[in-house]
Amino acid sequence: MDPVQALREIAFQLERAGAPTYRVRAFRRAAQVVRELSAAELEQRIRDGTLRALPGIGATTAEVITQAAAGQQPSYLSTLLAEAPADGPAAGPAGPATYTGLRAALRGDCHTHSDWSDGGSPPDEMAETARRLGHEWIALTDHSPRLTVANGLSADRLLRQLDLVDRLNAELAPFRILTGIEVDILEDGGLDQRADLLARLDVVVASVHSKLRMPAGPMTERMVTAIRNPHMDVLGHCTGRLLFGRGRPESEFDPEAVFGACREHGVAVEINCRPERRDPPGRLLRLAAAMGCLFTIDTDAHAPGQLDWLENGCTRAEAAGLTPDRVLNTRPAAELAAWTGR
Repeated sequence: MDPVQALREIAFQLERAGAPTYRVRAFRRAAQVVRELSAAELEQRIRDGTLRALPGIGATTAEVITQAAAGQQPSYLSTLLAEAPADGPAAGPAGPATYTGLRAALRGDCHTHSDWSDGGSPPDEMAETARRLGHEWIALTDHSPRLTVANGLSADRLLRQLDLVDRLNAELAPFRILTGIEVDILEDGGLDQRADLLARLDVVVASVHSKLRMPAGPMTERMVTAIRNPHMDVLGHCTGRLLFGRGRPESEFDPEAVFGACREHGVAVEINCRPERRDPPGRLLRLAAAMGCLFTIDTDAHAPGQLDWLENGCTRAEAAGLTPDRVLNTRPAAELAAWTGR
């Protein structure tokens, strides 16, 4: 096993299991260090026992590198694979996975983040992992500028990211990175990015990230105003709830008005797969389904291993009676981009 591949697969498995960021970062940092070494230097350092002299290589990562370079599956990885859920995919990032049911129909993921905002890995690594998982495409939807805590993209940074996506798509074809953004829904219902840039993007996910405790009336008006914006394609994690840690209660709004606006204006309701979100809650998911809304099933991944969380949302979607034709990310990239009008 290639040492870089081994380190990345360990990071993938940790991310997939929801491990703390600091545990994952050590393996991804070590993978980058090894990737920059020549084969001769790596071999020499393994032979001399000087791997740990390199910044970013510790005792555990040095053992992983040494075992992988010797042609062994590292014991750390073996333990993680043994602890992985039995209903997971047939393979990690090292090879294609096999799926069943609605999950098998999904071609991509409409909501992902990279290290351009608050994600932990660069866009190319997110894309490469998605491709290995069997995706045909992902939408890169880093945050918009108002969310400064998440290093949201200014107009200038978004333009630079669009250039990067063009270059990556030339390298990764036929896999495709759809251009996108997770744009904040402002208090007045406006979208937090220049309209001319939103018009250029393949996928615009819009979410409420501030003033989540607004009274139901103003919150409903805020959300409906955003949904009426012709640049909005997906309503992200609609209640804003958090189930873990200190938690956060659901935002209050009139769901029939919000989902009715989504249906009327062709905005999909996101089924957010993050374990701490599982948004919308079951009763609202069933309501939106009964009202005839379209949906996306999205990981909201902030790391490569989290791209494998789609199954969480698929299980919930199937329980709500949704079929593949109601889920936009069962469509090829070109068809989805045509649906959004861009």
